[in-house]
Amino acid sequence: MTETSGTDKKVALVIGAGDAIGSAIARKFAVEGLVVYAVRRNADNLGPLIDELTAAGYEAHGAAVDARDEQQVEKLFADIESNIGPLEVVVFNVGANVPMKILDTSSRKFTKIWEMACFAGFLSGREAAKYMLPRTRGTIIFTGATASVKGSAGFAAFASAKHGLRAVAQSMARELGPQNIHVAHVVIDAAVDTAWIRENHSKHVEAAGPDGIVNPDDLADNYVNIYKQARNSWTFELDVRPFVEKW
Repeated sequence: MTETSGTDKKVALVIGAGDAIGSAIARKFAVEGLVVYAVRRNADNLGPLIDELTAAGYEAHGAAVDARDEQQVEKLFADIESNIGPLEVVVFNVGANVPMKILDTSSRKFTKIWEMACFAGFLSGREAAKYMLPRTRGTIIFTGATASVKGSAGFAAFASAKHGLRAVAQSMARELGPQNIHVAHVVIDAAVDTAWIRENHSKHVEAAGPDGIVNPDDLADNYVNIYKQARNSWTFELDVRPFVEKW
């Protein structure tokens, strides 16, 4: 596949392009013909993904950005719009899933988790809206988790941040939807098949059996499907889990 050229370019920005979910989302949007711009805190970790996509003939870019830093986020969006192309899709996929007992949760740790999982999402969503609204088109997708709708023991900080991100997404959807900006929130209510899960929860993976944990590539298809939905039947919230997962 050749690179998109000229004014036909449409950019898919993935903030939190980790080795599993974020990279899978980036690959799927590249296949759809969008220019991929992948972001994570460590630029060195982006190398394999960018090299893979460019070797396959897709246009892909990457940068190290701290999504909690307002100036860095503003610069990221401005640079993409000025030098790469118009943002068609923005996916906020930053995690911060850190289990922590309440007595071990310092105010510093709580604030850091909130900044990563909620405040950074607000910054990304606001900047996406800034550029999409004048064009009256675009898709903004936030990645949520079980903690977005249910606080579990040992996850007070994470759950509060993910609840907050969901609220940001809900408010943005109600404000921006009538202006043709599709805002969606994906609740991943299960373990995702990553190297960390297989190394640290091998018994769970074995017990789950085939298709018992979420495959990142199959999950990423849902993000593309949200982007491609007709606006007369937009999804705001998509709840994803394997067939064996208990609700």
